[in-house]
Amino acid sequence: MRIIRLPGIHHDANAVIFSGSDAAILVDSGTTWYQALQIERIAGHLGEAESLERILLTSRRYPFSGAANHISQAHGTIPIHIHSDAISVMETGDFYSTWANRYDSDMPSTKCEPISQGDSFSLGDGELIALSLPGHCPDGMGYFEKERGVLVTGAVLPRADNPCRWDMPGGSLPELITSLKTLHDLTPTSIVPARGPTIKGRDRIDEVLNQHLEFLEGCEENSGNAPRSWPRPARTAYYLVSDPPWPLVEKETSGQD
Repeated sequence: MRIIRLPGIHHDANAVIFSGSDAAILVDSGTTWYQALQIERIAGHLGEAESLERILLTSRRYPFSGAANHISQAHGTIPIHIHSDAISVMETGDFYSTWANRYDSDMPSTKCEPISQGDSFSLGDGELIALSLPGHCPDGMGYFEKERGVLVTGAVLPRADNPCRWDMPGGSLPELITSLKTLHDLTPTSIVPARGPTIKGRDRIDEVLNQHLEFLEGCEENSGNAPRSWPRPARTAYYLVSDPPWPLVEKETSGQD
């Protein structure tokens, strides 16, 4: 099996190709801004003899889902899966709750099929297991390839040095803390966050998750508020920027992680 991270460009979230012996699946799509380039990137890794079988989305948010419809059609209208709470939003192209309006963009009407905790997708020499990871939004999902220990988190872990926001419609700090504990209990060996490089190694993953949990639990004790010294997030940001910066930044690479 090959597991290939397509680093997010600009506002795009990371997309990940899981290419097994029997099937190839894409997790997250990025925005519509670079959807044509995304198709070329996918083709460059899969080649002419292989095609995507389906797309799995970690949430309705535009950085993760905006290009899904275009990529699906380019591969013969393959299925797109998302949490059931986001089905109607995606199909109507609601640019408010998907946040497309925050990026001055339209959200394409995207037909999706529901996915739930515990659903699995065979790749031949492995499988992807769906995880419910609310906190950033109620439809947050993650996907775990257990045999190789690779976990795609979506927005609940934006980046090693950026904690997730919960102060938006549908956000929940207690649920976010529970979701991060779920990630920790899975004991992955690699985590692909929403942005930035893959976080590798059990010790490193423990360090990152423990710092995120310590911060979020401190916010919960502080009446659900982030530290007052931290800057206000940008309108497009689904994450917080630490002050002072956390010493958790990974070196960015491209291609196969």
